[in-house]
Amino acid sequence: MTVTVADIQEAARCLQGHVLRTPTVAAPALSQMTGAEVWLKLENLQHTASFKVRGAFNYMSRLDPASREAGVVAASAGNHAQGVAFHARALGIPAIIVMPKDTPFTKVARTEALGAAVVLHGADIAAAGDKARGIADAEGRRFIHPYDDAAIIAGQGTVGLELLEDAPPLDALIVPIGGGGLIAGIAVAAAALSSRTEIVGVEASAYASMRDAIRGETSSRGGATCAEGIAVTVPGVLTRPIVAAHVADILLADEDVIECAVQAFVEEQRLVVEGAGAAPLAALIANKARFAGRRVGLVVSGGNIDSRLLASILMRGLVRAGRLVRLRIEIADRPGTLAEVAGVIGGAGGNIVEVYHQRLFHDVPVKRADLDVVVETLDVNHVRAVMAALGAAGYAARLLSSTALDDPG
Repeated sequence: MTVTVADIQEAARCLQGHVLRTPTVAAPALSQMTGAEVWLKLENLQHTASFKVRGAFNYMSRLDPASREAGVVAASAGNHAQGVAFHARALGIPAIIVMPKDTPFTKVARTEALGAAVVLHGADIAAAGDKARGIADAEGRRFIHPYDDAAIIAGQGTVGLELLEDAPPLDALIVPIGGGGLIAGIAVAAAALSSRTEIVGVEASAYASMRDAIRGETSSRGGATCAEGIAVTVPGVLTRPIVAAHVADILLADEDVIECAVQAFVEEQRLVVEGAGAAPLAALIANKARFAGRRVGLVVSGGNIDSRLLASILMRGLVRAGRLVRLRIEIADRPGTLAEVAGVIGGAGGNIVEVYHQRLFHDVPVKRADLDVVVETLDVNHVRAVMAALGAAGYAARLLSSTALDDPG
């Protein structure tokens, strides 16, 4: 079964009043950063902060009365779970969501709060999927696949319809790829309505499953990623040929660049975006020359990021940019030295955040000590100025922070 633009247009009519028509906005700050004219489709502003509500409603709204009464089941550790739960409650359909056992408590609680029954099973989403299919067979429920279903693909394709209607003519459109439902739907819409627009996919480097599958290569990747929403090891059977036919290229985004993109959304756009949603910006940042001077749309697919992960990314970004550094300074272990060092750093415009004395476990003379100081600075040049001031005052300092910057010393 294939998906046509007529299917997507019908899905758009079906979704009216049930999902948000999210805004498409210009992003001047990101344009300046990347050298392209950037437009953002903000699916992170959906009811559940993800585009997944589109396909979920398009699927469930078409169920016959008997199927609605029997209920639905899905396997997901995140956005698909919430999309199904959100609309199942609205439609009065009993829903079970199977989640891996190590799913964060916040995601479990959020899904249950939307009215779904949660079953924890297995170590990963594959095991959860097997369990969900077993429940579907045993109880006569409909299993809702997160991406490999024509109604799901058509529903997700409405993102593309709206974007192409609301943005000026685009030269390129960058879309995140997990199983491929979102980019498949968008690609079908673009092929029919805006053939001039180049559709480019982006996968996390650790999960290049769609790119490898289209190339006929065996994908043996995996592991930790901050883009959990696109951490898919096996792409869809239905989505794969659509992507092969309509997507010009698939780029890979490394973890550090995805982190930078999440940070850029917060600092430049004041938007909270999850790793998968930031992947298109990461691809643009890593491929500036390719998109320079072009009008580029980015699909911001979701905003469900764990608060601790977001905090860690932001703090790591400060370190990476040289705006938060850790210095080790050798000092005489006598009264008043700490005040002198603090005075030098403050005089150079640095703000001391934390101080640690290292006396016992370092190879320093007994009457000396290592002073580890965490300092807030403006940028790498400011770090150099602080270290130069310390050196001029007779305090040898070295940079301990793990950053991508050159050693300011």
